[in-house]
Parts: sequence; structure tokens; C-alpha cells
Amino acid sequence: MNATPNQPQNRPKDCQQRILIVDDHPIFRKGIAMLLEHERDIIICGEAETAAQAMGLVDQQEFDLVIADISLKDINGIELVKSLKALRPHLPVLVLSMHDESLYAERALRAGARGYLMKQAPPDQVVSAIRQVLRGERYLSAAANLLMLNSFVGGRSSNKSSVEKLSDRELEIFELLGQGRGTSQIAHDLCLSVKTIEAHRSHIKAKLGITTAPELVRAAVEWVTRCSRGSD
Repeated sequence: MNATPNQPQNRPKDCQQRILIVDDHPIFRKGIAMLLEHERDIIICGEAETAAQAMGLVDQQEFDLVIADISLKDINGIELVKSLKALRPHLPVLVLSMHDESLYAERALRAGARGYLMKQAPPDQVVSAIRQVLRGERYLSAAANLLMLNSFVGGRSSNKSSVEKLSDRELEIFELLGQGRGTSQIAHDLCLSVKTIEAHRSHIKAKLGITTAPELVRAAVEWVTRCSRGSD
């Protein structure tokens, strides 16, 4: 990144917090870079559009924070968080995504993320979340904090929606089905066997009360469409 008037070229690199951005939209990666370019103590040191690229960069370089989306071109961000946690246990991850925090925030934190924020958040809130996670704290919006508190106080199982009952992997496969991918393609993309994907599909149908494959695909498409509309 080129130096700016607020970022002198003679400024010691080791005074800056190094960030990796993982998102499959180049425009969004550029937007985050522009948002942070005037933050004197923060520097974007890497960009990736897939989980595989992100893992390669983290394996080769030192970062102070990873900012990752849920929707990536290979595996989803929840699985990426788990992989990063295994590779670099102390590397904090902030998930910044269009996906509804009511469904994904708790999953992200369980996977090992230090925070979750939706992309619709104001720029100053994004910077605040980044700084809070860099300080070693957790970050959730007030709404997500309230949801998790209500879940803890009221119990988790009795009032869950059907989709919330899906495991992280099942939800990932459900979304991929909704994006039009078939069983063989999903197996290839996730480096799993077709038999494993078929088993997951059966579990998803049972949890959603669906009996046929066409019903499953239709439900998945409706879910993905609804989530996309909610992010507009």
C-alpha cells in the first residue's frame, strides 16, 4: 500500500498492526483497505479471496488480525476460522459478513473468532470492532450480544428454528445447494467424498422435516434468496 500524508514512509513497520483481509469481492477488500489507510498504526499486509489462499499466507507470514467473510469461493468462513485456529491458535479473527448475525455470530465465536460484525455497519463501528479485537477483546454488536444473552438465559433447544439446528457443516452444504451446486461439485469443493455429502444431505432433510431431494433444493434456494434480500 502506498504511503499517505498520515502514514509517513519513515514510520517503523513494527509499530503497525498487520492485517489480512479474506473476502471474495475485490471491491470490498479495496473498501476495507481505504477505510484503514489513514489509521497510522494499522496496515493491510495481505489479501485473499479463498480460504486456501488465506491459509497459505498465514502459514508464511505473521499477522496480527484476520478479517474474514462467511461466503468464500471454496469453504465458508466458519470452517476457515476453525482451520486458522488450528494453525495459529493465538491469531484473532474478526468475521465481517453480510450474513445475519442472529444465525452466524454465535457459530463464528464457537469456531474461534474473536468478533462478528455485519457489513452494513457504519465505517466507524468497523474500525472500532477491529481495534477492540486487536486489543484482545471480543466484539459483538449490541443486538448480537442481546440475542446471545437471551439464548443463554432462555435455553438453546426449545425455540430454535429448523435452520439453526443445522451443524456448521450442514449449514454450509445447505447454502451451497441453494447456490445451485450439485452433490459432486460440493464434494469436490469441500474435499469430501460424495458419500459424506449425501449423508449430510440426509441429516439436513431430517432436521428440516423434508422428505425428497427436490424439496431440499427448493428450500435451500429459498433460504439463500431470503438471506440475499436481507443483506440489501
